[in-house]
Amino acid sequence: MRTLEQFFRQLPQIPTATVWLLNDLAEYRGKQELFTRQSPQRLKVLREHALIESAVASNRIEGVEIDQRRVGTVIFGKSHLQDRNEQEVRGYQTALSLIHEQHATLSVSPETILRLHALIRPQIWDRGCFKIADGEIIEKHPDGHVTVRFRPLSAKETPAAMEQLCRLSDQTIQDKQVPPLVIWAAQNLDFLCIHPFRDGNGRVSRLLLLQSLYHLGFTAGRYISLERLIEQSKDRYYETLQASSQGWHDGRHDPWPYVNYLLYTLKQVYQEFEARYENTSPPLGEKTEAVRQAVAGFVGAFHVNELHKRCPEVSLDMIRKVLKDMASEKSVECLGRGKQAKWRRIG
Repeated sequence: MRTLEQFFRQLPQIPTATVWLLNDLAEYRGKQELFTRQSPQRLKVLREHALIESAVASNRIEGVEIDQRRVGTVIFGKSHLQDRNEQEVRGYQTALSLIHEQHATLSVSPETILRLHALIRPQIWDRGCFKIADGEIIEKHPDGHVTVRFRPLSAKETPAAMEQLCRLSDQTIQDKQVPPLVIWAAQNLDFLCIHPFRDGNGRVSRLLLLQSLYHLGFTAGRYISLERLIEQSKDRYYETLQASSQGWHDGRHDPWPYVNYLLYTLKQVYQEFEARYENTSPPLGEKTEAVRQAVAGFVGAFHVNELHKRCPEVSLDMIRKVLKDMASEKSVECLGRGKQAKWRRIG
């Protein structure tokens, strides 16, 4: 909570690079609705793919791996799981589904955080419990020697720190002085520096990233795996986290390397979302349904070009064919002749 304490006491001077990233993300969020309100079947394909990638990648970052041939069975099946790794991957999938389905009613609170931890650590003795012993984050080097990367808060301090973290997150957002996405990244940095669990901190931190993004209206993480992109840039993830955690205990740290890393990764999520959306073929029949739904949204007469704006993924020729079929069904009628003719719904 040291980062959020800084921001709460004094408004931060936001670096230019951060401002650029925030502007780009605001633009992406503005286009987000255009994609999410169209082609539900196409989005379903992306959503299922992201669910698999997220559950596998977030665990793999922590060294928890499963047989690739059993990924679909572990995540979507109901069969018996073979070992603890499979239990943890399925547990992460369960936690993801909870966030996807109930994010609107899930607050960012110690209770939610403990619940997520219990889901990702099934059948582990300390699941859903804050750490009870102090520890250190160590780094093992190729030559075998070990160095201490960071000393988190003590177990005694952890429960109160988590309460303060959640409270400051909410207060800082309510004050509307600091950009919400900066608070989002700062909250994640503070969580990782507190390190509230014996094990599972990284995975819970990534679940909280998604949960908080949904609260802020950024939902592309439902369709593109944020966890996979973090895994692909794992070296940069640890590098910026280490840079931003130096001096954290005394509030003398520089949060911006890690903040910018998360903002840039979120930008990658949106870039990939747009690219994958465009390259994912809609199921057969979906374009017809998209045109029919768009027609149902008109009150009064409309032109073919107006209809095309509401379903841009459908060609004009396809739109005219659907209108012709609907006219045969007596559900629409054409009010004229030629290119300027308009249409209207019947009934």
